[in-house]
Amino acid sequence: MPSRVGKYTMSLNNKPIILGYAGVVGKKESEGPLGEYYDQSHKDTSLGESSWEKAESRLQTEAVSLALNKAGIEKTDVDCIFAGDLLNQCISSTFGLRSLNIPFLGQYGACSTMAQTLAIASIFTEAGAAKRAVAVTSSHFCSAERQFRFPLEYGGQRTPTAQWTATGSGAAIIGSPTDNQSSKNSQIHVEALTFGRITDFGVKDANNMGAAMAPAAAQTLEDYLNDTGTTPMDYDMILTGDLGYIGSQLMEELLMKDNIDISAVHNDCGIMIYDRNKQDVHAGGSGCGCSGAILCSYIMQQMEAGKLHNVLFLGTGALMSPTSSQQGETIPSVAHLVYLKA
Repeated sequence: MPSRVGKYTMSLNNKPIILGYAGVVGKKESEGPLGEYYDQSHKDTSLGESSWEKAESRLQTEAVSLALNKAGIEKTDVDCIFAGDLLNQCISSTFGLRSLNIPFLGQYGACSTMAQTLAIASIFTEAGAAKRAVAVTSSHFCSAERQFRFPLEYGGQRTPTAQWTATGSGAAIIGSPTDNQSSKNSQIHVEALTFGRITDFGVKDANNMGAAMAPAAAQTLEDYLNDTGTTPMDYDMILTGDLGYIGSQLMEELLMKDNIDISAVHNDCGIMIYDRNKQDVHAGGSGCGCSGAILCSYIMQQMEAGKLHNVLFLGTGALMSPTSSQQGETIPSVAHLVYLKA
């Protein structure tokens, strides 16, 4: 069973493992620096579907199917699936996963959803409530633009602080270390979790997500370090997702005020996913699928290859909606932390 460490952190004593994982992306993402690491990429943003929303649903279908295949298990071997996305009522998840016939628990954590689903799936597995669970999320540039900002046909100008919502999906299968049915002998364990508190620094600009989310990321990381008595240098990587260039800098500055220097080990999925100079993404990438696709491809591959051993993954999310933005509300944010060890 999980045990409480300090006030905000839980240590997982049974150490659930990642049985399989997969990252699926669109054309722009496949052309970025990590293009060779994704399990599948598409050259058509619509993925051959009749709407952007259907295309995003397909991303989740493919990511889960690939992860199951890599784990060597069938969908009938999974006890529950935790999934979420950015669209109203999480329709990318519900429509993308309805054919799997797996018990479904929808999640919403905005861009923190990969960390949230991974954390909850790990707790279920740790506690014995599930033998195997799936964590999955997605985003799509076109569907997100239509919901949160303007339809593409409008041709609106993007501000310098704006981030590019990634078209992608990440899925991970979490199981027990004693699971002998899977053909996957994974060395990636989920060691600990810290669920974040909501922060709100009064940012109202929906085109500056990095600034809105940075305080939440800083707070959750500081909570974890205080609870565990560790320092940033105890980890190979502190990976945020996705603050972009502006948010990453702000997070580091906020932590430095408390004498916490993460600059040597910090990286951000919103920075990693695109080539800022060649791909015109302004302040970097964003969206649930940004951190999901990178964590469930490049990062886990590096861990299995022995190049990364201790990774703190912080999913960051702006808890806004079109309604709250139109009513002039600020943008509350949250960040959840998952400690992965190989």
